Amino acid sequence: MRVLSIECSGFRNIEHIKADMFCDMNVICGENAQGKTNLLESIWLFTGMKSFRGAKDADFIKFGKEEAALKLNFIAGGIENDAQIKISDKKTAFLNNNKLKSAAALAGNFNAIVFSPDDLNIVSGGPQLRRRFADIGIGQLYPSYIGVLRSYTRAVTQRNRIIKDYRYDGSLSVMLDVFEEEIAANGVKIESFRKRYLKALNEFLPKVYDGISSKKEELSTEYISSAENLRESLLNSRKEDMLSGVTSVGPHRDDIEFKINGIRAKGFASQGQKRSIALSLKLAEAEVINKISGEYPVFLLDDVMSELDPERQN
Repeated sequence: MRVLSIECSGFRNIEHIKADMFCDMNVICGENAQGKTNLLESIWLFTGMKSFRGAKDADFIKFGKEEAALKLNFIAGGIENDAQIKISDKKTAFLNNNKLKSAAALAGNFNAIVFSPDDLNIVSGGPQLRRRFADIGIGQLYPSYIGVLRSYTRAVTQRNRIIKDYRYDGSLSVMLDVFEEEIAANGVKIESFRKRYLKALNEFLPKVYDGISSKKEELSTEYISSAENLRESLLNSRKEDMLSGVTSVGPHRDDIEFKINGIRAKGFASQGQKRSIALSLKLAEAEVINKISGEYPVFLLDDVMSELDPERQN
C-alpha cells in the first residue's frame, strides 16, 4: 500500500498544499507549529478512523473557513484509488467518485499505522487507550467490527440512562433486560475480536521487542476481562450501577496488560521501555495487517525516536 499524493485545503492551519510522495520513504521537516503532524493526520483520516489526536470534526476546519477538503491518491492491492473527505457541518467521503455512506466506510480500503509521542500513553495511560489501540487495529482489518462496537456503545449509553431511575421505578427492569441482552450479545463479539487480535499480535510482538531491546528483556501481554459471564454480571451489578449511574462491567471496562520480565510495565517500566513497547505494538500491528490483507500499511511516524536511548534507536 502506498500514498501517491495528498492534497489539503482549509485543514487545521493548512491553507492549501498538494504533496506528491516518493515510493519508499518521505520525510516531512520544518519548524514547530507549521503543520507537519496535521499533514500526517489528514492522511490518517482516510483509514475511516477518528483522529489519533482525539479531535472533533469542527477542529479540522481552518479558522475563517467554512469547509476542509482532503484528497488522497493511493495504491492498494496494486490498484490506484482516489478518495476524498469533505468536512463542514458534517463529514462526507468519496471513493473513486462514489459517495460513501459515511467516512467510516473508508475502513478497509486504505490501511495506515500512526506512531506519535502520545502513543506512550498506550502503556502508561488508562485502559481506554489500550482498548482504543486494539479497536482501531481490528476496525481496519474487519470494518464490520466498527458497527458492532457502535451498537454496543449505544446500548451501554441507554442502560446508563435507565439504571439511574431504576431504583425509583421497578418496571424499568423490562427495558434493562432488552439493553442488557444487546450489550451481552455484542460484548461477547467484541471480546472475541480483541482476544483473537491480541493473539495475532503476539505472533510477532516478542520478536519485534527483542530487536528493539537487544534481547535484554521479555515482553508478555494479557487480556483482562471485567466479566466471565457478561449477561449474568450485568444482572448482578444492577444495584451497584444504580448508585453510580454507569455500567460497571463489559468490554468497555476491559484492559490489556503488558509485562516486562513478568512485571507490570505500566507501574515499573522506564520511559524508554514504555516507548519500546508502544513502538513494538505498532510494528507488530503492521505485520498482522500484512498477514491478513497481503500488503503492509502506510507508516505515519511522528517523532518516533524521542525518548529512546541510542541503543534502542539503533
